[in-house]
Amino acid sequence: MAFKNALAAFVLALPLVNGLRTKRTTCPDGVNTAINAACCNLFPVVQDIAENLFENECGDGAHGSLRLVFHDAIGISPTVGGGGADGSIAVFNETELTFHANTGIDDVLDALGPFLIKHSDVVSAGDFIQLAGAVSLVQCNGAPRIPFFMGRAPPTAASPPDLVPEPFDSVQKILQRFGELGFTTEEIVAVIGGSHSVAGADDVVPNLQGVPFDQTPDKFDTQIFVDVQLRGTLFPGEGTTEGEVETAVPGTVRLQSDHLLARDPATNCEWQSFVNNQAKMAQVFGQAVLKLSLLGQDQSKLTDCSEVIPQAIPFTGGAATLPPGQTMDDIEQACATAAFPSLATQPGTI
Repeated sequence: MAFKNALAAFVLALPLVNGLRTKRTTCPDGVNTAINAACCNLFPVVQDIAENLFENECGDGAHGSLRLVFHDAIGISPTVGGGGADGSIAVFNETELTFHANTGIDDVLDALGPFLIKHSDVVSAGDFIQLAGAVSLVQCNGAPRIPFFMGRAPPTAASPPDLVPEPFDSVQKILQRFGELGFTTEEIVAVIGGSHSVAGADDVVPNLQGVPFDQTPDKFDTQIFVDVQLRGTLFPGEGTTEGEVETAVPGTVRLQSDHLLARDPATNCEWQSFVNNQAKMAQVFGQAVLKLSLLGQDQSKLTDCSEVIPQAIPFTGGAATLPPGQTMDDIEQACATAAFPSLATQPGTI
């Protein structure tokens, strides 16, 4: 891949907290101001990636950058080590891209890599991945604004293998992997479901790229929690990929892990709790992504540069709905302690 060769030369709406400092410094560009002058150099980086990597859209570039946040940060374990959110997936890509769970990340790095190298005099690889992830979210309608902390040291080694959850993993294995890093069940469901709300699958359905997981991949909304709870009836392709199960909505793909999270007794009520609860989804997802971004880091040694992240786009979508022709009878009710929220059906036919 193109980025591999280039990297050889590289070598190594949550509250935004800035303590009690309130005096602002005018940045060298004469346009921006910052509470912490150390953050000034990030403004042109943010502008560059928003305009030229994401094209100011909640599209493939933004989706890929959010995926990279997760795949880099989750590479840490209390038993086998790893650096967490340190940029090792980029710096040691020749190793980490051999991991099966990172299939497709080479395309993400090919798109993001030139920007990482371009701005390597300002931010480390670990910082850049987390900065790009935070900026990617504010391209998406309804997504939260995530705090950003700068100062991650360059990675010293590749992540150990087998730390990134796979779509064919059991719910118990997923809970164990996240749980050993301090995530609650609510945060696990929110970060997986929320990420898939604004995502597309490039390596699940053969010969199809960017297949969305729900009906609204350009909006960070709760539709994912409805679409996955519907009874599956079809595949967008041949249905031959491990980790794919039948979806209920034409033009979408469903991962086995999402399907199980919506139905397993350990997680099904948490999954259901996000349906048409946009505020809860944004809040819990935001705190979970912040946790991810700080895995392997000492927050007290980082600089809070959250002020460089643009404002989030307020949610303008509507309530989650059933696809045309479907009714509440098509919902596979799993939570035993609460009824599934009543939903309207979209007009038209499938």
